[in-house]
Amino acid sequence: MSDDPTKDLLFELRDGVGYLTFNRAEQRNAFTFEMYERLAELCRLSPETKGAKVLVLTGAGDQAFASGTDISQFLNFNTEADVLGYETRMSAVLDAVEDCPIPTIAAIRGACTGGGAAIAAACDLRIGAPSQRFGVPIARTLGNCLSPDNVARFSVIIGPSRFKEIIFTARLVGAEEAYRIGWLHELVESEEQLMARAEELAARIAGYAPITLRVTKTALKRLRDAADPGEGSDLMLAAYLSEDFKEGVRAFLDKRPANWQGR
Repeated sequence: MSDDPTKDLLFELRDGVGYLTFNRAEQRNAFTFEMYERLAELCRLSPETKGAKVLVLTGAGDQAFASGTDISQFLNFNTEADVLGYETRMSAVLDAVEDCPIPTIAAIRGACTGGGAAIAAACDLRIGAPSQRFGVPIARTLGNCLSPDNVARFSVIIGPSRFKEIIFTARLVGAEEAYRIGWLHELVESEEQLMARAEELAARIAGYAPITLRVTKTALKRLRDAADPGEGSDLMLAAYLSEDFKEGVRAFLDKRPANWQGR
């Protein structure tokens, strides 16, 4: 694992478009906490991203957009402070992505799961390659939960009923279905076309009135925020401090099925 988040999350500015690449292909672009912090900093338009009119987010390699948080980061979760600190940190990161003052486009190939799916959900637009697989299979893997804010993000995009079915079945949604249910705004015909189309779309949007785009984003966020899902710390503590979550983390790292006990 690199100890340099600038190597794990690359940034390049070309012709007014910023490209953020999650660069841990060997780990299916799983995120470390340092990567999350760098993502938030870039989306808040740090000096590094100054001059960008659109941001394109994508994953290195051909296996994953991002497969979520590196599970080894959860090994020392033992207290309420661990849980609530993590969720507070994650909420700040995803809010930074969603509240980015300029449009964001997720260019997705391969697995887009867990925290990776949450990052994509916080982006304004999502385009996918045929290999795209979206889901949050935590009922099968870790036994944790999503924050109310994340439940709201996904529900706004694909509807609460469909999202509930995806969580309950712990399945991954392929590209054709993802486009059909509204998760993907656009589905390209081949893997090779993905970044070319992302670049084309970003260049087009970069030429439009920035204030119009920014206030539209803000208005839609205000509409969602008006339906406050609640703070939800009791739900997160019940999941993350359970014996099932500890078992889920161990089982995931041991590459074996979890033995769920419901406690």
